[in-house]
Amino acid sequence: MSWQVYVDEHLLCDIEGQRLTAAAILGHDGSVWAQSDNFPQVKPEEIIGIMNDFDEPGSLAPTGLYLGGAKYMVIQGEPGVIIRGKKGPAGVTIKKTNLSLVIGLYEEPMTHGQCSIVVERLADYLLEQSF
Repeated sequence: MSWQVYVDEHLLCDIEGQRLTAAAILGHDGSVWAQSDNFPQVKPEEIIGIMNDFDEPGSLAPTGLYLGGAKYMVIQGEPGVIIRGKKGPAGVTIKKTNLSLVIGLYEEPMTHGQCSIVVERLADYLLEQSF
C-alpha cells in the first residue's frame, strides 16, 4: 500500500461527520512521504523546531508552533510523543513515530479531540509496524 493511501483513506476519513482539512506523513527530516493536496508547504526550520520539541518537550511553548508559516499556540499534548497546537477555530495534532511525523490539521466544527483520534490511530498503527 502506498503512503498516499494512508493519508487519503485513514487521515482524511470521516469521524462523527467531521474530517481533517489537511494531513500529511513526513519523515523526521521533513521529507514528504504523502500529503493531501491542500497541506501547507513546510519549511525546514519548522521541522527542526518540531523535532526539537519532541526531544526537549516544551521548547515550542514560548515561541509557538509554526507549520507552513502559520503560528499555532501549543496546547496540551504528550511530552515527547504528541504536539498539539491551536490557532483560532483551527488546530493541529502531530504524533511522532519511529520514522515519521503524522500530522493532521482541522477547523471547527471538528475538535482537537477528534483530530487527535484520527492522527493517533494511524500513528499507533505505524508504530506497531515499526515505522
